[in-house]
This record gives sequence, C-alpha cells and structure tokens, in this order.
Amino acid sequence: MTAGRLGVPIALLCAFALAALLGGCGSSAPARTPTATAIPLLPGAKVATQVRACDSGSRAFCSVELVVLDARYKSSDNLAHDESKHLRKAGWSLADGDTSTETSANSPGHKLRLTYSTAADDLQQIDLGQIARSRPIVLALSSSMFDRAAAMSMILEVGAS
Repeated sequence: MTAGRLGVPIALLCAFALAALLGGCGSSAPARTPTATAIPLLPGAKVATQVRACDSGSRAFCSVELVVLDARYKSSDNLAHDESKHLRKAGWSLADGDTSTETSANSPGHKLRLTYSTAADDLQQIDLGQIARSRPIVLALSSSMFDRAAAMSMILEVGAS
C-alpha cells in the first residue's frame, strides 16, 4: 500500500524534473544564434539575402546564411580576396574552409566562425553535393550569376569558444 501511494508523488516529481530539463533546452538558443551585423563587411558591400538556418541535432545551433553583393567590383574573386584582407585588418584570423573553394575566418576570441566563397564556387559545390544551402540562398546566388554581379556566399556560426 505504501508503495502505491509513493508511486504517484514520485511520478509527478519525475514529470516536473523532465519538464524543467526540456524547458531549459531552448533557453540557450539566442546565445547560439549569431547576427549578420557581427560580420565586418567591406564598405559598400550589401547583404542581398539572409536566412537563418538551424540544426536541431544533439548539438543544436543556428547559423546565418548570406549572399553579399558589391557593385564596385567586377569580379567575385576580387570581392572575396578584398573581404579576406578586410577581415584580417579587423582582427579575424583566416583558415581553410570546409571545401577547397571556401575560406573561413575566426573572430577575435573565436566567438564566431565565418565561411565564405564566391557565388560561382558555392553553386558548383552545391551542384556536386559537397555543401547544402537554403533555397533562397541558392536562388540569390544564381540570380547574381545571371546579373554578372560580384557576389559572395557566407555562413556565420558561433565559434568554438
């Protein structure tokens, strides 16, 4: 009889503990979602498209996918090269990207990681199945190619620290 009476309070206690545990899962999400304003873009560069993409796996995180245009440049390669120089001047450290055509940069203190590439290179990697981008980003990259605009694809994520 005593075991039967204790079963209800223990079940309620377990339910409350589970609810508190699950309720805390989403509480850290804002701190793990970077904002595009944290990227030191070249003067004159404009964010044409921006999409928040989230991974709900065991280490849930969100990233920001962007397409950046700059009408002052005739070539996406030149735009990406100058963005690399600009990031270094802002204190970011450059590193290899996830693929051979990408470059990445870590913010001071490694709080953020930025991966970027030219529009043409990202579209090629998407076509080969090496990387995935959200549909609005793919369409914006394609449009920039047809418009012959200097464009970069970027992904901003929370860094290792």
